[in-house]
Parts: sequence; C-alpha cells; structure tokens
Amino acid sequence: MQGSEAIVLAMFGTTVESALRDLLAIRDAVQTAYPLTPVKMAFTSNQIRRIWHRRAADPAYLAEHPEISPDILQIQGILATIANLQDQGFVRQVVQSTHVVPAEEFHDLAAYVRGLQSIRTMKPRWQPFQAIALGRPLLGTYSLKHTYEHDIRLAAQTLAEDAALAHRHGAALVYMGHGNHYFPAGGLYLEFAARMRELYPEVLTLIGTVEGFPVLDDVVQSLRQHRVQRVLLKPLLIVAGDHATNDLVGPEEDSWQSILTREGFEVVAEVRGLGAQVAPIFVQHVADAAADAGVELR
Repeated sequence: MQGSEAIVLAMFGTTVESALRDLLAIRDAVQTAYPLTPVKMAFTSNQIRRIWHRRAADPAYLAEHPEISPDILQIQGILATIANLQDQGFVRQVVQSTHVVPAEEFHDLAAYVRGLQSIRTMKPRWQPFQAIALGRPLLGTYSLKHTYEHDIRLAAQTLAEDAALAHRHGAALVYMGHGNHYFPAGGLYLEFAARMRELYPEVLTLIGTVEGFPVLDDVVQSLRQHRVQRVLLKPLLIVAGDHATNDLVGPEEDSWQSILTREGFEVVAEVRGLGAQVAPIFVQHVADAAADAGVELR
C-alpha cells in the first residue's frame, strides 16, 4: 500500500525544556531524510509524559513557554503512538530506538514490537500491520547483519569534536553514561571508550555510569594512574537533562564535578546532549531497519 509507511521515534524523553533540542534534532534529521513519511515521537517514560500533560493544562506554564510545541505537550507512549498511526492506515511502521545501549529500556521496547509482530488474524487481510520493524540503538545490539562493533566505531568517529575539545583544554575526556543495575551494558561503554582512545590517542577517554558498571571510582583510579590533572566532563546521553544538570555538574557534593574537584582535578564541563551530534546515525539505523523489513520509506 503506497503511503502506508510511518516512523516512530522511541525516546525516553525529558522534562528539561532546553534539552528538547536534541530530541527535536533527531526528529528533524529523520523527517528531512524521509519528507513524505510521517515521523512521530513517543516518550517511553510514564512519569515524563505525565509531567508534560500537566504542563499542557497549566495556562501559566503555556504563557511562560510558548516555544513548546503541541507535539511535546501532548506526547504519547510508544503503544499509543503506534496504535494511532495504525488506525490512520499506517500499517508499515519503523520503530526507531533512540537509546544509547541495548539495555533494559531497549529490551522492553523490543518486547512491545515483538508482541505486535506476533498478532495473527484469522483472515490475513485484517492483519493490523503489514510490517513493523525495530531500529537498533546508538551503540548497536545483537544482529547477524549489523555488528555492534561497527556501530560503536561509527559513534566514536562521529564524536571526534569531543576529543578535539578535550585536546584543546589539555584534558582527559570523561563521559557519563546512564548504565543499569540490572543489565550488563558496561562492556559496550568500555568498548566505546577504547575505540575513542584508538581513534584519538592524544586524548585519554574514559567512561563511567550513573548506575551499574563502570562507576566513577573506576574513572578516578584510571585518571590517577595516568597522572591526569584536568578533566573535560560530558554526558554520553541523548539529552542534557536531569542527570547532566544534577548528577554530572550539579552543586551538590555528590555530583561528578564536585567529587572530581575534591579529588584534586581541574574540571571543565561540556553540558550538551548527544542528540544533534548523532542524529545522522539514527537516520541510518532507520534506513537499515526499513530495508531489512522490506519497508520503502519516502
């Protein structure tokens, strides 16, 4: 069916207004690549959606923030977004993850997509979907066709300007990833850091996570071993939201900037999400998922 294709961008979301720019940069890049295909955002966080819906009902907030689009104020979850598109006749969908690693949230998203793929009606013509595909996250996932090693290397190549900025500051580059206490994603983070060091040997690149492994103590130990004096902090997160503004550089004594400063390091911070930088990678992942599923995007 011509014109039955749509793209859904599955994003955790953010409540920080300034951080929306990175999510919108990804949406705009995908929409530019496929101008004739509807591109919808969905926030997977229930709490974040509720906050935006409360704001949408608050006249004072709307008057103070006229820049916030209805797409954000009325944002829906992944299942509602997919269902609404299907109800409008978009029966061939690509659901693109915008997660960094294939951890807990990506696996939940994959479970939703598998469930929808499994629907079988008695008469084939009443199938709700002709195709529904899932695009892999930034650093890849299990795939016999698209190796995670390639995705990690491409991400490292894309973030060359981060290494260049650290080099100009004469600093080690320390990324904060999110991590997960229940899913072993630390190896992907460490491989990413290793590829950064390989591509940009003049800069020591390290990574720690808010949850799980590796932790900040591991980073501090490596900084001491390499006799580092200055550190450039940057979030390895799609948006510079709450984790970046509080856990990374917040004024509290347990923020990474506060801890590293107490440990004797000179700290420079680049509080910017990855979204705009890595948007072209997600465009490619959309293309790969569509091609693998036989979905022609326009």
